[in-house]
This record gives sequence, C-alpha cells and structure tokens, in this order.
Amino acid sequence: MNKLFENKRNPIFLYLVIIAGTGLLAFAIKCLFDPVGLVTGGFTGIAILLKSLTGFFYEGGIPLWFANLALNVPFFLIALKLKGKKFIWRTGFATVLLSVWLYVIPDMDFAGGDYTLASIFGGVLVGTAMGMILWANATTGGTEMVALLLQGWMKHYTVAQIMQVLDGVVVLVGLYVFGLRPSMYAIVAIYISSKVMDTILEGMKFSKAAYIITDSYEEISKRIMEELERGVTGLDACGMYSGERKCVLYCVVSKKEIVQLKELVQKIDRNAFVVVGDVREVLGEGFFKL
Repeated sequence: MNKLFENKRNPIFLYLVIIAGTGLLAFAIKCLFDPVGLVTGGFTGIAILLKSLTGFFYEGGIPLWFANLALNVPFFLIALKLKGKKFIWRTGFATVLLSVWLYVIPDMDFAGGDYTLASIFGGVLVGTAMGMILWANATTGGTEMVALLLQGWMKHYTVAQIMQVLDGVVVLVGLYVFGLRPSMYAIVAIYISSKVMDTILEGMKFSKAAYIITDSYEEISKRIMEELERGVTGLDACGMYSGERKCVLYCVVSKKEIVQLKELVQKIDRNAFVVVGDVREVLGEGFFKL
C-alpha cells in the first residue's frame, strides 16, 4: 500500500480518485440536486429533466443512471472513431462508474427540500468531485465531450465557450420545467462548484509576490536572504521617465512574511516602490515540491 501512494500519479491511485470522485458526484446529484429539481447543466442536468418529464408516462420517470449512460453512448462512439481508444479510456471509465453510482445510491433528500442547503452543499460536493476527476486526467463525458467534438468543426470557439452555451441551454430548459426559483439556486450551485473545483485543481498554497524598486537593492536583497531566508531575483529594468537603469527585486514569500518584508524595506529605503500581489501556487525550494 505504501508503494501505491508513493507516486500520486500512480495509475492505480488515479483510478481510486476517479472512483471516489464519481461517487461523491453521484451523491450530490441524486441526494441534493434531484429532489429539489436543481438543473446545473451537463448530461446529469438533462437526466434530471428527463426523469421529471417522463414521470407522467413511466412511474418515477427514467432513472438518472440510465439517462446519463444512454446520452453518453452515441458521443463516445463518435469520439472513439475520431479520437481513438486512448483518448476516451479514463473518461469512459468515469462515465460508466458515475452511472453505476447513480444506480447504487438510494433515493434520499438530504437537504429536506431546502433549496439553500441543496445549492450550497451540492455545489461544494460537485466542485470537489469534479476537481478530483479532472485532477486524475478524466472527465464524466457529457457536455464536455460534446463541446470537444463540436470544437473540431467550430475552431474559432474554445471548448469552454461551447460548454457554457450547452450548459446554459440545459439550465434554461430547467427554468421552463421547474420554474424560476430552482433555476436561480442552480446558478448559485454552479458558481460554488466552479470556485471549489478551481481551488482543488490550482491548489490552496497561496503566497505573496513582491516587486521592489529601490536604489538600495544590494542591502535589501542581502537582508531578505539573511533574515527571511528567502531567495531574491534581480531584474534589469529601465525607468522610462528618467531613462536610468534600475534593478527590480523580485521575491516570493508566505502571507505571514509579507509584513516583515515591507517593514524591512521601509527601514532601509522609505522611498522604495513596492508592488505586492497574490500568488496562487508556488512550487520549488522553500515552498512545495514540484
């Protein structure tokens, strides 16, 4: 087991992540979104619509697991022909597994009909699940697969742009079927899930980057390296107003150290020009391993 987790890109580990991610996604869809009619786009959103619309002809409507699988099959066959087996292997595994989870998980309403709880917790769970699945280099098919295929004929649009249009259409149909209130909460869920997914994919290793323009660059860089034990990079620059050559110091520090860095610069050169910005993720010596 230790060898399994030594390399987080181990294929077995990736498949375990996909299994956990699809299970979490299925739980959010079946136990939070479906009971209150939150249509958040994608084929799972269409599956929720089909279940509701076919309830008049078939008791309980078309099951979510069946609708998700049936919608994906034709597009996977097209992708198999155009892109090859290698392209769809993990995505096919994740898509089938999502349908299996939707079949296995019992019908429950964990939010108790509360739209706020369903949208917030559902959004967090979906964002976490999709972040895990995408991190493992897979998708669950759906509108992403359709967008990828359409982009082959619509090269002036990105996959993300096509996906937004497709998901937007699904949400609009959900507005017609379930009404305004569920659709508004669905948009809240989409926003939350996208933020959570970005956090998982991009990491939570926030830091601060500082650009320091000063005539005392040698002393300041020396003090930073000695007192903060952080590396500093000198960038050659030219002041466009004065025409003078300058050395701009560039340094990345933790959020706690940025206060100490500003105080250090202020003590040495009160006329220094300092620009501080947020850094989403820092990999390398002194931070996190690449």
